[in-house]
Amino acid sequence: MDSSLDDITYVLNPTFTTQDIAALDTGAHRPSIAFDGTAYLAGIVGLNNIKFNDYCNVVLQSLSHVPPLRNYFLREDNYRHHIRRRKSGSDYSALLVQRFGQLLRKLWNGSNFKAHVSPHEMLQSVVLSSHKKFQITEQGDPIAFLSWILNTLHLALKEGKSKKRVATGGVVGMGATDKTAVAADKQSSIIYDTFRGKMKTYSRKMIPMDKTIDERLQLMLSEEYKETCEENPFLYLTLDLPPQPLFRDELTDNIIPQVPLFTILAKFNGQTEREYRTYKDSAMRRFEL
Repeated sequence: MDSSLDDITYVLNPTFTTQDIAALDTGAHRPSIAFDGTAYLAGIVGLNNIKFNDYCNVVLQSLSHVPPLRNYFLREDNYRHHIRRRKSGSDYSALLVQRFGQLLRKLWNGSNFKAHVSPHEMLQSVVLSSHKKFQITEQGDPIAFLSWILNTLHLALKEGKSKKRVATGGVVGMGATDKTAVAADKQSSIIYDTFRGKMKTYSRKMIPMDKTIDERLQLMLSEEYKETCEENPFLYLTLDLPPQPLFRDELTDNIIPQVPLFTILAKFNGQTEREYRTYKDSAMRRFEL
């Protein structure tokens, strides 16, 4: 092959050594100059918005900056055997893994021709793997996309055959049980190793207001109304953001509320208690990480 094409070949399929990866989080990681003269920092580059895929872009950009996940996918040798094992006409998960790895390598390539990257091939694999649930031509929910891609990558990269999933969101990771956590230990992947956590949920059922004082005292001593504790695995948790202000600022269209991160994380300190209602009853719950 003509050596003059080496630069083009490398841009299309960048490769990283272990030394290259180790240098990404050190002072050796310096700005690069694209072919058009634009300065950029590898990893901090834009993703083209082809039409309505910005909801995917924000998730892909976020995942590309999780060091264990990034380092794993920058070395194709880490997951090449998974691609070969799952490659078939109807199983697009291998293609998703392959395209995700290619995208991360392009994002972190210090020799790009331009200071932005096209996610087109990655998004095509998303459309195929999700059976058109997530598309380029329609806006989607980034949280739903995050949940889907984490679970799909895990299923493609795990060593075993079980298809049990760990709850990926909601208030407390509803649907996950300790049995699921045990199964997950045997069916681990880089996704579970990186993102999976455990949370304790303390719950006590609320006594109906129409009960008399004597009835309330009696119910408080019953097993049904005692506080219970359950441990749930999760891949991500949602935070309660402040509502948008009703009134506009004089200088800008809307005031963007600012809240300290520790304030919204107080939801999981094991002390903050909130009421959660269902069509059957209501309960006070607190969560502890």
